[in-house]
Amino acid sequence: MVWLIGKNGMLGSEIARQLENTNIPFVGTDREVDITNRQELEAFAVSNPGITWVVNCAAYTAVEKAETEPELAEKLNATGAGNIAAVAHSLGAGMIHISTDYVFDGTGKTPYTEIMPMAPLGVYGKTKAQGEELVLKAHPDAYIFRTAWLYGPRGKNFVYTMVNLMNSRDSISVVNDQFGTPTCTLDLARYIILTILGNQDLPGNPHPKIMSGIYHCTGEGETTWFSFAQEIYAIGREKGIITKDCEVKPCTTAEFGAAVERPAYSVLSKSKLKKALQQKIPSWQESLRAFMCSPFFKEMPQ
Repeated sequence: MVWLIGKNGMLGSEIARQLENTNIPFVGTDREVDITNRQELEAFAVSNPGITWVVNCAAYTAVEKAETEPELAEKLNATGAGNIAAVAHSLGAGMIHISTDYVFDGTGKTPYTEIMPMAPLGVYGKTKAQGEELVLKAHPDAYIFRTAWLYGPRGKNFVYTMVNLMNSRDSISVVNDQFGTPTCTLDLARYIILTILGNQDLPGNPHPKIMSGIYHCTGEGETTWFSFAQEIYAIGREKGIITKDCEVKPCTTAEFGAAVERPAYSVLSKSKLKKALQQKIPSWQESLRAFMCSPFFKEMPQ
């Protein structure tokens, strides 16, 4: 049985949907179990015997707000993650923890690999880096999936924000000097499910066994927020999701006025993941189109 922590979030809700569709038994928790309280985690585990995997999607993700709430960010992203890993290890359960491209400073010019040293810039990145260290200290066989620029059916994200702005404004300005890779929760959740399925001890298991460790899990390719927005606009107009003309204009990070320094280049190399999964990873454009053309998109929040 899988214990899914952070079940109501953007990624957690998609993992829950795919677990159901794959007939993998799971139990989900969100804020009703305090991850910063190890005793609460242990009590839940005792009352739900048979847990063989723990997937942690819980996190403090407000990048700018983290600068004014560093203690809370550290409690959720570092202390909480370490607590979860310790409990998973005590259960003898597999552990999958979600991390971020923000553990890097973005000064590189080529995609970051898993073995490159972490050098986070702000509180959010620093607490996520701390979380990785505490997870691996408590559970050396844990899986850490670093992702980036996440969007999906549930919750507010860049895709929904852009569509709503494009439907209400004549022009918008979008940052064009930050490089990364958009990632759809439909894809990332699938990689997580494949990891669980591949590690089932079943005769003739068709799924490759994925070894524990750190993996970079994003869409294929790279882009800027501006080019990402341009693609959203093109697909939206083509599919009738965006119903009016809107000029998408590039701007610099300085012109946009971001309160927190972000990595200028945070593209992650997927070579290790592709080899482990033994399959192609879709380009970020393919995944975006698939998402915007799917029935899930009809649930677009305002």
